[in-house]
Amino acid sequence: MSALVQNVGTLLGVWAHPDDEAYASAGLMSLARANGNRVVVATATRGEHGTPDPEIWPPHRLAAIREREMRASLAALDVREHRFLGYTDGTLTDVPAERAVQRITDIVDEVEPDTIVTFGPDGLTGHDDHRMVSGWVRAAWNRTGRRARLWYATFTPEFHDHWHDVNRDVGLWMPGAEPPSHEPADLAFALRCDETVLDQKLVALRAHASQTLPIVERMGIDTYRRWWSTEAFVAATATAGGVVEHEAAA
Repeated sequence: MSALVQNVGTLLGVWAHPDDEAYASAGLMSLARANGNRVVVATATRGEHGTPDPEIWPPHRLAAIREREMRASLAALDVREHRFLGYTDGTLTDVPAERAVQRITDIVDEVEPDTIVTFGPDGLTGHDDHRMVSGWVRAAWNRTGRRARLWYATFTPEFHDHWHDVNRDVGLWMPGAEPPSHEPADLAFALRCDETVLDQKLVALRAHASQTLPIVERMGIDTYRRWWSTEAFVAATATAGGVVEHEAAA
């Protein structure tokens, strides 16, 4: 696994909300840092509307909390570089695409990643903010000459089968979502976290307490710990007409 992670090189993750990066890629980031790789994370919003009770947690207060949670989560993974893009949670469909694409292009030019990880066009869970970030990153990747690998976070059939009831009960999928599913042979990178990495991922996830604590309390810490113990990414190549094909790992 160390050799595989080393080959990832400098890793850039681009996500929509604080905690997206922890769920989809904390294990990958942990191993990358343990191997001495540079890891940079960019987050489009501060997740200031991520609450069912905005009267108790108005956006300005929740944004400040989630900024602190983000710093703590990344620190648990020894990730020291982070950028907020500064957009408003839940409104990414209204952001002028050119501005957003150029912002990400500038980050790619600055960081010079070997590998970029983000959402696929499906948004992983179907969230509109996730889907918009995917399109921005893909456009920036094209604009910068596809110098880096672009990997989309995905799921395997095993994940869907094993966690079907949990995913349904916690409302993981947005209405109308078509969650991705890829066979292991089609993945660019797959990780089943060992106990050490999984413990570290759990710390990173629990740091996002405003979002994760209610779920932990609902399902129990042991089940929650195992729920996202695997991570999967598929390499993406944009094709004509906006269709996305998936490359098998070399």
